[in-house]
Amino acid sequence: MQGTKDLTQGSIRRQLLNLALPIMGTSFIQMAYSLTDMAWVGRLGSESVAAVGAAGILVWMTNSISLLTKVGSEVCVGQSIGAQNVSNARKFASHNITLGLIIAFCWALFLFLLAKPIISFFRLEAPIAVSSAVYLRIVATAFPFIFLSASFTGIYNAAGRSKIPFYTNGIGLLLNMILDPLFIYGFHLGTIGVAIATWLSQAVVCIIFIYRLKHSNPLFGGFSFLTRLSGKYVGRIVRVGLPVALLNVFFSIINLILARIASTCGGHIGLMSMTAGGQIEAIAWNTAQGFSTALSAFTAQNFAAGHLNRVITAYHTTLRIMFWLGTFVMLLFIFFGNAVFSVFVPERAAYEGGGLYLRIDGFSMILMMAEISTQGLFYGIGKTIPPALISITFNTLRIPMALFFPALGLGIAGVWWAVSISSMLKGITSLCWAHVIKNRLSSTTFPFASVN
Repeated sequence: MQGTKDLTQGSIRRQLLNLALPIMGTSFIQMAYSLTDMAWVGRLGSESVAAVGAAGILVWMTNSISLLTKVGSEVCVGQSIGAQNVSNARKFASHNITLGLIIAFCWALFLFLLAKPIISFFRLEAPIAVSSAVYLRIVATAFPFIFLSASFTGIYNAAGRSKIPFYTNGIGLLLNMILDPLFIYGFHLGTIGVAIATWLSQAVVCIIFIYRLKHSNPLFGGFSFLTRLSGKYVGRIVRVGLPVALLNVFFSIINLILARIASTCGGHIGLMSMTAGGQIEAIAWNTAQGFSTALSAFTAQNFAAGHLNRVITAYHTTLRIMFWLGTFVMLLFIFFGNAVFSVFVPERAAYEGGGLYLRIDGFSMILMMAEISTQGLFYGIGKTIPPALISITFNTLRIPMALFFPALGLGIAGVWWAVSISSMLKGITSLCWAHVIKNRLSSTTFPFASVN
């Protein structure tokens, strides 16, 4: 298949690393967008960080929804490649892009029109709420770029060409790093400047993707971006991608509720600690997500080709890497939480509150990274429901725990313990379920040469 890499032959470790490092780099680039924004906005004060953070939860939800077509591309296109069915690879690529655009426009319109009542959910002080609603409306108009880029990234990952999204998103990050201080301080636009810089950066990334796929590096001999949707292809994409999108959307909704609880318990410092702390925590999350996505792409091709031993070996290799990386992040957060947070928000009350969040969350890092990387095994074999059930179950437990622990006298720390404990439970359950799945793989058939 033109422009694709065969992942069913060769060194497993080398192929995993060759896939994972660019994907991980892309994840870190996307994380760096938020950290760069936070680092500059942090100089404006904790109120501005809270305003951007509140709207940022909705942007996080948007990225979660876009996983429907990103994972749909990675799994459906990847399995088509493994089955050597170039026609299905083209059709799945076109359907994911078209479906993503339709969802993006509807979601963007919804948030644009209802920005004020949605932001009011956080019960922020009036000036912060107004600033947050304006920020949300501006970035909402960039959502089609986000959805398109997610689909393009999934297609390239499925083809084993994960370096291309890395380089493309890297250009967007560099642009964002230049535009942030220019619009925030040069043009004195404050949080509005952050939104404009992000909008322009996302647009440039999307344009570069389009150029590469149409002119510079066409995959599968070229394919149409827009197509008349067919029920059998949409059905397969939805069956694979919807559970992943729903579990991430549900996760963001849970965090929306937790943010309100944090705001109630600790004011805007509590909200800021959670949103900014979550972005710093993405150091671990995005590392695990990079390997998870690589494992998913690797598994999709090898599973469809019937190479089960390579799938199991790749999974074990990924878990070993995650253990050592998780240990490092755990120690960093527990012993240097305040120092890490102060890099981004130098205000003392802010970095002390945020440092508490990181210290408590640090205890869950190893199991959290194990859970995320294990999702790649499930996704690659097309079983996206188990991770969704695990995530939904234990993320839901965060709400009663976040209400119960502060009532015991733990205050805002009780909310952070609810987050940490639930992450540990997710990791343990994921590892146990994956063990059961591994034992059943030998009896699996491989019906991926055609849509079913």
